[in-house]
Amino acid sequence: MTDSPPAGSAHHPGTASLRPEPPGRVPAVPGAGPSTPPVPDTGAGRAGASGRAGLTVRTALVAVVGTVAALLGIGVRARFGAHVAVDEPQYLLTALSIFEDFDLDITDELDDGRWMPWAGTEALPVQTEVLPGGTQISPHDPLLPILLAVPMGLGGWIAAKAAMALMAGALAALTLWTAVRRFAVPAGLATVGVILASAAAPLAVYGQQVYPELPAALATLAAVAVLTGPAFAGATPPAGRPPATVPAMAPAPATVPDAEPVPGTAGAAAGPAASLSGLAGRVVGPGPRAVAVFGLMVTALPWLSVKYAPVAAALALLGLWRLRAARRPLLGLAAGFAVMGAVYLGIHRLVWGGWTVYASGDHFQESGEFGVMGFDPDYAGRAVRLVGLMVDRGYGLAAWQPAWLLLLPAAGFALLRLRPRGAVLLLPLAAGWLTATFVALTMHGYWWPGRQIVVVLPLAVLLILVLLAGRPGWLRWAGLGLGVAGLVDYAWLLADGYARRITWVSGFDQVGSPLHRLLGNLLPDYRLGWNGFWPLHLAWVLASVLLIAYGTPYLLKGGADADDPARGRGDGGGGHPAPLR
Repeated sequence: MTDSPPAGSAHHPGTASLRPEPPGRVPAVPGAGPSTPPVPDTGAGRAGASGRAGLTVRTALVAVVGTVAALLGIGVRARFGAHVAVDEPQYLLTALSIFEDFDLDITDELDDGRWMPWAGTEALPVQTEVLPGGTQISPHDPLLPILLAVPMGLGGWIAAKAAMALMAGALAALTLWTAVRRFAVPAGLATVGVILASAAAPLAVYGQQVYPELPAALATLAAVAVLTGPAFAGATPPAGRPPATVPAMAPAPATVPDAEPVPGTAGAAAGPAASLSGLAGRVVGPGPRAVAVFGLMVTALPWLSVKYAPVAAALALLGLWRLRAARRPLLGLAAGFAVMGAVYLGIHRLVWGGWTVYASGDHFQESGEFGVMGFDPDYAGRAVRLVGLMVDRGYGLAAWQPAWLLLLPAAGFALLRLRPRGAVLLLPLAAGWLTATFVALTMHGYWWPGRQIVVVLPLAVLLILVLLAGRPGWLRWAGLGLGVAGLVDYAWLLADGYARRITWVSGFDQVGSPLHRLLGNLLPDYRLGWNGFWPLHLAWVLASVLLIAYGTPYLLKGGADADDPARGRGDGGGGHPAPLR
């Protein structure tokens, strides 16, 4: 995957050999012969190299923080008496079967009680139906067990959870890189923001829980990083600007008027407009590698879990739309998605006996596989999750990391500036949020809070960072204070977990953190029923609407530029506001 230089660098893809000229000097034209005046060395290349080195250090830092924060959670039990619980044993048993038997049949693992050393001596809840032929295949998609097969086979459950923690570190690193290189967020701001998100719940918790949430978030973010990169930007000219053309058989001009992209806009990663077209004005599409990586990331989502299909569909539509001006890549990607969809359905029919893995689940034999969405769903009642996923007292994002509340004005900011970059973040985020609201059976389950929306949380981090990049300094300080409160809550969870007072599945709402308890008094508890939660629920509905609709125009009145004209200098890359266009 190709990349764009940090904002402020003099280099752009396709113009790497060009340097800015001093005032009054005529630019050199490539191929003009020996009479072409020499180009002085302005030092821009050295500055760009320094910025890249700084970004590399910051990326390594956040990767270490994300990995360590997740590793620390391994010492807290999933439930009292067991290191792993609920669906985790199913994934680990399947990974063990893949490593030892090269198949998905966990019949022998169940018969031999292979779960007992790490899931307790009690019998596991029955999840599998005995299929024709006597096999038992876990009703969970197989990509996560495939990823964990080697560490599970060689090092057991601890190695499998350590592999998950490494993925958490990779997610933190890619979030920082994408924020700086794709959305021009100042590297210093992005570093702090990514640390606050990665070292707190729910990302730190799911960084060691054996669920597909964290790998799915990594695949989603990787797809967005490719989609907003120079390869896909080359398929469509920036909004409001026709494709630049170069006459056939003529040398490319040294400069193109008005071609410099604005950081954070559709052309920020693509460089000057001249790099968007080829000879005779043909629009240059992305290379096969970029299209393949994007297609692979999108395809991986349903193989991690079918519940991520809406997010995958949103990403696929965005990718196809971005390729609308490049016929060959467009047709190739569309054909690839069609083939992969057919393969997915065919394998599930062959192996699990239905369109989804739930066809082999014991719990859905009478209702059918789509009973996983509920036997008699009340969609009007589920609508309270639109707000509850954020502010529920026990299961909301803000209950454990208050900084997630900044997503509300950040979403309003993106809606106000809804151009290609805003859509790339908002549409998958909306798909994931609506799936958790109306498709998921419940948001109160035997798992750590926020499970259903972890897949799109990296996009929420990017939206928040874009908001903070150009807004008043007081908002950044407020975000820092909220984020530190989330770190304190996570540290308290670890301490109480090591003391066996709580687990990741049960009792966590009794954590001793005074900050969590103080904020909990302001949040509705949706487990109490309508009569118990409606006053605080309505208050938060009103607050959410006000923050989204009216908070953004207020924040747009003043930016940080006037207060800090040197913002972003020496921060290792980025350093410019990232308007969504």
